[in-house]
Amino acid sequence: MPTKRKPVKRVVRTNPKSKIQTPKSYTAPARLEKIFTALDAKFPNAECALHHDNPFQLLVATILSAQCTDERVNKVTPELFARFPAPRDYVGVPQHEVEKLIHSAGFFRNKAKNIIGAATKIVQDFGGQVPKTMEELLTLPGVARKTANVVLGTAYGIATGLVVDTHVFRITHRLKLTDAKNPEKVEEDLMKLVPQTRWVLFSHQLIWFGRKICIARKPLCADCPLETICDSPDKTI
Repeated sequence: MPTKRKPVKRVVRTNPKSKIQTPKSYTAPARLEKIFTALDAKFPNAECALHHDNPFQLLVATILSAQCTDERVNKVTPELFARFPAPRDYVGVPQHEVEKLIHSAGFFRNKAKNIIGAATKIVQDFGGQVPKTMEELLTLPGVARKTANVVLGTAYGIATGLVVDTHVFRITHRLKLTDAKNPEKVEEDLMKLVPQTRWVLFSHQLIWFGRKICIARKPLCADCPLETICDSPDKTI
């Protein structure tokens, strides 16, 4: 009669410098507080990098930022906003006129279509004012939760959710705050971990953290204030 094998215990390997021992402890209050404190020290006044003077300009800039750097968007929008400063200025405009101005931002045909569509709907359904609710913003062409959260949080100071862009998605996985496979699920996980009073600032802090330190290809771990509590396989030290 074959002998029964003893069950093998699952071992969680961690950074030797870290006190993390189990997956559950990645989201422990003490660890989260270390993350908040480090980000507050490094990026105390983190703000949206997209240049804008009003909620509508922010909406347009955010639509343009899809698959495009903020730096590139900021080079495109001055001429665009000079030509079309308000939602009513887009109504009835041939799409190719907008396309010419945003060509370098990529996906220019679809973005031009969405910008004109969003502006037209804002004029027709919202009296020319960018709406202040998630539900209403999501009815605008080209607007999903990320764009809506940017507008609500940055333009209106309304914390309805957290912005999950490529930086936030990457960093929250490296810090093991979530293992969700899509931005919507990542946002749901973060909303459970991050106090609502931090939602707007926390998103901007992670975005700047991703640009300056926790970059995609080669994170600057030697300069990272979170290095001792991170055991991501992407670490460079």
